Amino acid sequence: MIWAYPDISLIIWLAVIFGLLYFGYLFRFYLINKKLNVSKHRLFFKLLLRISYFILFIIALAGPSIGTSLKEIKEEGKDIFIAIDLSQSMNATDIGPSRLQRIKFELKNLAKRFAGDRIGIIIFSSEAFIQCPLTFDQNVIQLHLDGLNTGLVPNQGTDLSSPLEMALSRYEMEESNGVKSKSVILISDGEDFADNFRDITNKLVDAGIKVFSLGVGTSQGSTIPKGNGLIMDQKTNQPAITRLESNNLKLIAAQTDGQYFELSDEVQEIPDLMMALERVEGTVMGSRMVEASANKYFYFLLMGLFLAVIDMILPFKTIKL
Repeated sequence: MIWAYPDISLIIWLAVIFGLLYFGYLFRFYLINKKLNVSKHRLFFKLLLRISYFILFIIALAGPSIGTSLKEIKEEGKDIFIAIDLSQSMNATDIGPSRLQRIKFELKNLAKRFAGDRIGIIIFSSEAFIQCPLTFDQNVIQLHLDGLNTGLVPNQGTDLSSPLEMALSRYEMEESNGVKSKSVILISDGEDFADNFRDITNKLVDAGIKVFSLGVGTSQGSTIPKGNGLIMDQKTNQPAITRLESNNLKLIAAQTDGQYFELSDEVQEIPDLMMALERVEGTVMGSRMVEASANKYFYFLLMGLFLAVIDMILPFKTIKL
């Protein structure tokens, strides 16, 4: 017999508590026995009944498994590319401590949540680069996330189509691996200076790739730190203000049958993003049969409840007047 919850200390504590309470019960009747005629065999029957269903409850709590059965375990896989905007505007502090630092923290948790899937990292601004190819290795993924900074890419603006094209080309190169569940998490403040992403979305749809876009920032915006100063707007000669522009991100998600989410100090939709990714049906990579023990706690619980009900509804007389 296999026990699902073999916590001996819990069982001992429950037995001690039951013993103390029932000792008080018996001691009370011992005192009554000095003055009244108590039916000892009925008292013994009641004691035996209560001990019996207490033991049955303890067995049910421990989760006894009797016998085994074969179960089919399906192994599913997903490929997820995380495309992260590393333009200078991601250093803005309208989300503390900064947009990029907050994203790095959230992505570490997301990567752990999907440890059973392959994850890759694309970094981009005006150009896109593979920072980490698709891998199951969590240590490698966490290491690359730690090292993200805006100095890794050229900063002449932001092109939202470049990471999508990079993800598409990588997925096409790895078509032979058999994984058909492919997604892209596009993370940006939405400022797109190229505005030519609409050509790539049709290709993504044909390839079955969904884009889940994450807008980072606020509508009020913020200045952009650079060294000890701020980035200046050359047209106005005033500090540049970067704001979340969600229209392009929403459009990309809608055209690829994905979803749009936001992250700011007021809106926390990372959990919703994780749930949306979990709902994406993974590709069955294989299956195997395993022996699984069958938990039979219900039978012991049912018998214990039956005896407890008998104890409550049948008034055993323990005192003869």
